[in-house]
Amino acid sequence: MTGVTEMVTAAKAGIENLAPADVAAELERVDALLVDVREPGETAHGIIPGAVLVPRGMLEFHADGASPYHLDGFDPGRRVILYCAAGSRSALAARSLQELGYREVAHLHGGLTAWLDEGRPVAAPAGMG
Repeated sequence: MTGVTEMVTAAKAGIENLAPADVAAELERVDALLVDVREPGETAHGIIPGAVLVPRGMLEFHADGASPYHLDGFDPGRRVILYCAAGSRSALAARSLQELGYREVAHLHGGLTAWLDEGRPVAAPAGMG
């Protein structure tokens, strides 16, 4: 039997793991889709500016062009960078997008925690005042 720790480790071994500085640099020069896979209740500390909040449980439905839940912006040919609170869910999410045919997918290693630890900016998610 495989536990979640082993699943996350395997996912991280098969995806691109980006440091906060790498994510910031890519967001300045590439038309990347930045996806926050945390749950809406986890956004009290904000989101990375420009991110789209797509809870992990709906990611595959929003990313699949054949799904009635598909969201504009998701395209298997587009660069997609995912993050969560600490980097485990986003690693699993990146692996899942690869299985859906996404080729340019990565995740923020260490998640929002690592982003904040470097003093990088956050914004209020849409709908928050």
